[in-house]
Amino acid sequence: MITYFLYFFIYAFLGWCTEVIYAALKEGRFINRGFLNGPLCPIYGFGVIAVVNILKPIMDNVFLLFLGSVLITSAIEFTTGFVMEKIFHQKWWDYSEVPFNIGGYICPLFSCMWGIACLVIVDDIHPMITNLAVHIPETVSIVILSILSIVLAVDLAATVNTVLKLNKKLESIENLSHLIRKSTDELGENLATGAIALSEKKDELEELAEQKKEEIVKKLVQAKKAMEEDTIARKQAMSEALEHRERALAELKKANREILEASIFGQNRLLKAFPKIKSTLHNDALDKLKEHILKSSNH
Repeated sequence: MITYFLYFFIYAFLGWCTEVIYAALKEGRFINRGFLNGPLCPIYGFGVIAVVNILKPIMDNVFLLFLGSVLITSAIEFTTGFVMEKIFHQKWWDYSEVPFNIGGYICPLFSCMWGIACLVIVDDIHPMITNLAVHIPETVSIVILSILSIVLAVDLAATVNTVLKLNKKLESIENLSHLIRKSTDELGENLATGAIALSEKKDELEELAEQKKEEIVKKLVQAKKAMEEDTIARKQAMSEALEHRERALAELKKANREILEASIFGQNRLLKAFPKIKSTLHNDALDKLKEHILKSSNH
């Protein structure tokens, strides 16, 4: 068990290094890839341990080893992506644009890449790792693993806490956006209703005047005066309502901006590490937050 724990941490670290190198070549800059804050990608640790153990009987057959590696790594990647989405309501990677993908969690291109990588690991890397592990004294291994396990547990707790806070932030952004849209719509409806009412009053008076010009001169004057008074009252009420709603709208926009600018430990790193992340509950708010972080980074 001690040896397998060593394998897990070694390959989790090597997986993180692989992700960082891939991101650096693709983006031209350092990105701390991985779900955790530390230099570990646990999915690689689980993947390699599964491959070297399950496929041990067929390691001499290159084709079967490749095919088995593709199936095992794809199953782990699919399960991890599906479970993480159900737990955190976010899709951390998405292969939807790649042909023949399955649910956006896995695709033939990357599955074949994992299969090729496993061939290299089994033939070249794992023998060296095994040789290294057997030469580490048991006491030293226990001390190292104890420290790494504690660090991993703390990192995992901190990352989960960051994701939960991020979800709350996205919910707040979406609620404020809804209130802003609702306030804007209500403001527009009030203005439109007032304008239509005034127009109808005017049309009624003009029609009345055409029908009985001479008979209702006095009534027309009175009605016109009443209409003017009513118009003044309506304009005043509309002006007050407009000012009130503009103030409320400004306050909502200010609150929305403050939420967007509020910094939660680790959230920027996660959004940069998983640029294709999608939220199953608040995707519009997530897109808005990613756009805000990108603009802040450019400035």
